[in-house]
Amino acid sequence: MYDSNSKGISYTAGFFMLIGFAVAALLVAGMLSIPVWTAMTGTGMDKMTAEMNNPAYAHAYQVIQVITAVVGFFLPAILVAFLLNRKPMKLIGFSGTPSRLQFFVALLIVFFGLFASAGFSYFNSHLPVPADWKIHFDKLEDEYNSGVESIISLNSFSQFLFALFMLAVLPAICEETLFRGGLQNFLTRSTKKPWLSIIIVSIIFSLAHFSYYGFLSRLFLGIMLGLLYQYSGKIWINIFGHFLNNGIAITVLYVSILNGQSLQDAMKDNSDNFWGILALPVVIILFVWFYKVSIKGRETVKPPLPPDNSANLFS
Repeated sequence: MYDSNSKGISYTAGFFMLIGFAVAALLVAGMLSIPVWTAMTGTGMDKMTAEMNNPAYAHAYQVIQVITAVVGFFLPAILVAFLLNRKPMKLIGFSGTPSRLQFFVALLIVFFGLFASAGFSYFNSHLPVPADWKIHFDKLEDEYNSGVESIISLNSFSQFLFALFMLAVLPAICEETLFRGGLQNFLTRSTKKPWLSIIIVSIIFSLAHFSYYGFLSRLFLGIMLGLLYQYSGKIWINIFGHFLNNGIAITVLYVSILNGQSLQDAMKDNSDNFWGILALPVVIILFVWFYKVSIKGRETVKPPLPPDNSANLFS
């Protein structure tokens, strides 16, 4: 679907361009990280993995995390949007201000979605897998937890605020710009099949986190965020929703640490249960409400899909 600001490049091409640009940008971010690590730690790149949990190098890992998020996720989406459209920020969804009611309903969706997500996580963790696969999946999970531990600590309120920035604000802006404002947006415009686009991009989103035990819960989160974007056409709603999801998780960790747990134990504490799946009907009802609220306040400019196609998501 084109508009008066399109530069003539198809959105199908834009989707695959963005995948290629993101992969290349992540490689560039990795190369930029090497001199940053050397300058800040005085050690070679061969020690980056071995010293991951060394508190003395925490600042270096924090800077590297920022570089990876901005260069690897945010900038590729902006660049491809610029190549496709004369108003790239508007194309992605940064223009326009969502209503307070949209923010409120999105908050409720994320809140109840956390319970449903816990249910999906429970089923994910109880799926039977071969023993050698489980060893590999456990290793991935340990590496992910170690990565989180290397960039944050939650021993004070100031550290809690910093963790919110590193693990909630930064990912919310950069990941939503890439996955929803870029990939989902371009694929939806290309295929005119919103459900297909949302599911494909949500699978990519979940796989990109390299966590087997969190695959279904992140897939569900991706679908929720995809629907929020599809109905509103505004990336600010997604950034808000993603921030809430991550911020609540960080807050739970912080409270656990205040109650005497270590960060490592708090991250491994698995309180998921299958009862959370009962929140799924509530999430669906809230999405119907969000759709009605968004369609009433939809701007006269062309959204990611015409209203009749957006309505097909409920058919």
